[in-house]
Amino acid sequence: MEQNPARFSEALNALYSPAPVDWTVSAGRTVYETAVAAMEARAAAIAAGEAPELVWLVEHPPLYTAGTSARAGDLLQPDRFPVIPSGRGGQYTYHGPGQRVIYTMLDVKRRGGDVRAFVAALEAWIIDVLADLGVAGETRQGRVGIWVARQGATGEDKIAAIGLRLKKWVSLHGASLNVAPDLAHYDGIVPCGLSEHGVTSLAALGVEAPMTEVDRALRARFARRFGPTQDAPIREI
Repeated sequence: MEQNPARFSEALNALYSPAPVDWTVSAGRTVYETAVAAMEARAAAIAAGEAPELVWLVEHPPLYTAGTSARAGDLLQPDRFPVIPSGRGGQYTYHGPGQRVIYTMLDVKRRGGDVRAFVAALEAWIIDVLADLGVAGETRQGRVGIWVARQGATGEDKIAAIGLRLKKWVSLHGASLNVAPDLAHYDGIVPCGLSEHGVTSLAALGVEAPMTEVDRALRARFARRFGPTQDAPIREI
């Protein structure tokens, strides 16, 4: 395992804030372009001091997004699902039903101004959640995201991806955790440009966790690492 407990402890101390973060869970499928527009508006309001920070949990219809480092050759089936350019870092990834997408609009400067520590804290948060669900998540040097050992074989698979963008020190996008998506939908891309590794999900690992249970774990573990949360109506995004 590559995660460094001391580094994560430092990240926790630097990033914790007592100011409540708005917490919103959207039902159904959220159109990706609608989510991006809402994030942009909310991030601008946070940067201007006009709105609280926000964590927004959604599911999307099936689609591929191309991060700022996406390579054309990694899009294997361009006609399979919509392909949408994204301002986040990283390469191609998949979003779809059964995947919990976690949009984090947090003031990174106010929380210490260390981008690496912020990414480390996001990774540690997801690892904590997976541990609560009985899965050992790990980080890897040089590879952003959370990995698990492949069952019954050598190798490892990604279970959660992280892709961020900062605008005036406020984070946009965030993380995606595979709860029970159709993993065959990843066949249309080289996920995150890493052809030598696979993808997995809680369901594929034999963990039958409903999305509501995952959401509860996400919120509880977020509070311990980043600070308290408060319910926020969807209309306030």
